[in-house]
Amino acid sequence: MILVNTDYISGKELEMLGLVKGSTIQSKNLGKDITQSFKTLVGGELKAYTEMMNEARALATKRMVLDAEALGADAVVNVRYASAAVMQGAAEVMAYGTAVKFK
Repeated sequence: MILVNTDYISGKELEMLGLVKGSTIQSKNLGKDITQSFKTLVGGELKAYTEMMNEARALATKRMVLDAEALGADAVVNVRYASAAVMQGAAEVMAYGTAVKFK
């Protein structure tokens, strides 16, 4: 599956199949949440949250690809990501784009 953040793929003529998406809501355990809150006092990267968001993006992307495969897509163009906090220490990540088939 080809994923691009442009609205075209060089050398390919595309047939649009429709919007595809994948999402997840992730959180860290209470222990990680507490240690990360102490880190905010001294500054620096919150590595547990960086890891959490990387995992969430990967899972959302995987789910988007599965959605595209169900439509018989060869690729997804205009891939975008969105995230939002849903509560303290938890975030939703959504991956979305347009499923296409090569002509």
